[in-house]
Amino acid sequence: MSTGVFQIPKPKNEPILTYAPGTKEREELLKKLNELKSRKVEVPLVIGGKKVKSGELGVCSCPHNKSLILGYYHKALEEHVEKAIDEALKARDKWANMDWYYRAMIFLKAAELLAGPYRFEVNAAIMLCQSKTPREAEIDLVELVDFWRFNAYYMRFLYEQQPESLTGELNRIDWRPLEGFVFAITPFNFFSIGGNLPTAPALMGNVVVWKPSTPVVYSNYYIMKILEEAGLPPGVINFIPGNAERIAKIVFSNPNLAGVHFTGSTETFKKIWKTIGENIWTYKSFPRIVGETGGKDFIFLHKSADIDEAVVAIIRGAFEYQGQKCSAASRLYVPKSLWPKLKEKLFRELGKVKVGEVEDFTNFMGALITREAFNKVVSYIEYAKEHPEEYEIVYGGKYDDSKGYFVWPTIVVSKKPKGKLMEEEIFGPVLTVYVYDDDKYGETLRLCNETSPYGLTGSIFAKDREAIMIAERILRWAAGNFYINDKPTGAIVNRQPFGGSRASGTNDKAGWWLNLLKWVTLRAIKENLNPSKKWKWPYMET
Repeated sequence: MSTGVFQIPKPKNEPILTYAPGTKEREELLKKLNELKSRKVEVPLVIGGKKVKSGELGVCSCPHNKSLILGYYHKALEEHVEKAIDEALKARDKWANMDWYYRAMIFLKAAELLAGPYRFEVNAAIMLCQSKTPREAEIDLVELVDFWRFNAYYMRFLYEQQPESLTGELNRIDWRPLEGFVFAITPFNFFSIGGNLPTAPALMGNVVVWKPSTPVVYSNYYIMKILEEAGLPPGVINFIPGNAERIAKIVFSNPNLAGVHFTGSTETFKKIWKTIGENIWTYKSFPRIVGETGGKDFIFLHKSADIDEAVVAIIRGAFEYQGQKCSAASRLYVPKSLWPKLKEKLFRELGKVKVGEVEDFTNFMGALITREAFNKVVSYIEYAKEHPEEYEIVYGGKYDDSKGYFVWPTIVVSKKPKGKLMEEEIFGPVLTVYVYDDDKYGETLRLCNETSPYGLTGSIFAKDREAIMIAERILRWAAGNFYINDKPTGAIVNRQPFGGSRASGTNDKAGWWLNLLKWVTLRAIKENLNPSKKWKWPYMET
């Protein structure tokens, strides 16, 4: 055994590489892209540390080039889901009783592997599998590096929090993991979330069954490989891609379910909550339910806003990664006095935006993730065309699925402050604009607050400080992450803890110590150093 009061220095955010022409990283990334495109992989299940092949295969394809097959993955059958739970529970006691310092070292080692030797290959995998540009892939990878480093630091921070003791007693908190296993369900749009959702509970001593999103099994498998190389013991995290309903049916009926860590659609999260509620008599303990879901995020311009700054935020906030971010700007509120100049500048800049294969580094946007996603986004564009009494497409509206699932930046003006395109999450590069009277600033802020069921992100652009103060007050409940003179996307670990409420989730703030609190169940221990030898209290004396 080793002795000492171990510390983890507070990390700094991993620097973001630019991939600009002439840089070493650009050269390395291009090389890895060519390598990955030239080979096909076979992704197994990972259960109890063993590679398992079910024989039921799914295809790992490239969204911006449907003919490019990256490989195949094995889907979990019922027996594999049950085996994954069994292996997790077998690993639980040993993992839960491992000293926190040694658990932390595994994830800190994984961070070094991802930031170092795996960086360019994983970035290439993210680009090909998730149709992200070099910039979007890089910030996604870096975020997972930050999650692993900061979560390890925050684990130590939490363990240091202990209650007071009076003379003659010692009080302490035992930060226990949950009793059972955690089910992690991860989304397609962020590699970093794919890595954080299973590992945040695992870091705190929990064992995990992880179902990655089907379209991104190819890139997410790198997370599993890196964790194994970093020394993660068998069974701590079990990787089981496959049919969501088949997996969920078994997991949610197991009495040892102790928690769910989810990112995805609001509808799916509500179904999960309902299923857990219906099965509540089954479980040994009340499962912790943590979820981050959708958003109908806004950019709101005051008449004092700087147009040039707003245009940059609109283009990046609404159209980077094809609008497939839960934080992407989907609503834009503009005063009438600014709309003509803003529109002219915005359209001019959007004319320079290129859409296509992300291996072409001149492209700003790639493709939507799947045909289902493409069809959904297109349906909103077509709806706008079919309802000219309410909507006018003033820019874009173009889409093409002949080679990949491409939708170009689209801007729709709504004649009403409420309606389908103003209220519903589209999850694509469609921005709906509402132009308001300058003298109705406060009234329109209240409309913004009331229009959507979501409460994830939003931003205000203004130079007038009083206008900012009014927006902060009226929009207090409209966004869990609120930005002033900035786009509503791009939250960074430790700097903007991320999450929203209302229909956007449980607001447990990934990227900060608050999220880790969900994966522990505390035991308070009191030791009496001077036990009384008399049972009578002083007031009883005569």
